[in-house]
Amino acid sequence: MCLVTERQDAGASLAPLQGGPRDLERLLRSWLSQQGPRPVVVRTSGSSGEPKAVALSAAAVRSSAEATLARLGGPGQWVLALPPRYVAGLQVLVRAILADRPVVVLADHPDVAAATSALAPGSAYLSVVSTQLRRWLGEGRLARALTRFDAVLVGGGAAPAGLLDAARGAGVRVVSTYGMTETCGGCVYDGYGLDGVGVRLDPDGRIWLSGPMLFDGYVDRPDLTAEVLRDGWLRTPDVGRGLDAGGRLKVLGRADDVVVSGGVNVPLLAVEGRLASMPGVRQCVVLGVPDEEWGSRVVAVVAAEADGALPSLGAVRDFVSAQCPRAWAPRAVIAVAAIPMLASGKPDRQALRDLVDSAAR
Repeated sequence: MCLVTERQDAGASLAPLQGGPRDLERLLRSWLSQQGPRPVVVRTSGSSGEPKAVALSAAAVRSSAEATLARLGGPGQWVLALPPRYVAGLQVLVRAILADRPVVVLADHPDVAAATSALAPGSAYLSVVSTQLRRWLGEGRLARALTRFDAVLVGGGAAPAGLLDAARGAGVRVVSTYGMTETCGGCVYDGYGLDGVGVRLDPDGRIWLSGPMLFDGYVDRPDLTAEVLRDGWLRTPDVGRGLDAGGRLKVLGRADDVVVSGGVNVPLLAVEGRLASMPGVRQCVVLGVPDEEWGSRVVAVVAAEADGALPSLGAVRDFVSAQCPRAWAPRAVIAVAAIPMLASGKPDRQALRDLVDSAAR
């Protein structure tokens, strides 16, 4: 697959996707109105490896946006709080176009409260990552603004249960979303697939997804495409459990985020979720690093609350062990002022691994 770049001007493009919100909104409006246009090309964030160029058809993008609006209860006005060059921001623009409501761009306002005040009466929606939600919940005026929305979609990685509970306790109608660029963004909401989305688990717990929102392929990489697209199903990099009688999916994390430490399988995302609820912890990421004795050593990179001290290693291990097996508890804690983040709002795991490697020297 080889795609020619489509440009309106030097600052906006659909292949690859780039440009400011208003320019992209105009390009997308024209693109969606065409019959069989070439795919939009969106780069993955590269949070866990080399970024890939993902080709998304207009039919797939539209199907995803329409399914989202159907699940949320109908069209509404959107606040764009995410970079539009990634799929989550792209879909905010597409949903706004399909709803024929003007998008409110957060960057045009001092803060999310001011952006919220620019909304017209009626249904309103917001899509965020966990870092944004945590930050805004910590400021009363901003937290109150979030209650204006009929739904606040939280994606870009698993949101800690404690954060979602805190948001709901503050009156924010949060919806936890799961998906990826290859599925045109979130396609499983609060554990349930959107209309038309198929979800299955293989014997090893690997999550497979199907539906009209699947990507066309990786640009110029038919080999990688063939590895993950099989008979209309996408083999995701994630593992999960659930799919009970109600069909609810529990995402455990990436398959390569389960490490073996001392002969015990340790799901790093579960450890991270527990540690994120520890008093005094503002941000955290849990990694597995090679270790001669343990096979993999579990390391927590932690940013403390601004007015607090970093919890000790012993306190961290005890807190994690109170709900998880002791073997899952981190064996090292590294303090940082803030977790390094990518433009997509996800933790920069390569930068974190470099930091852990430097600390071990």
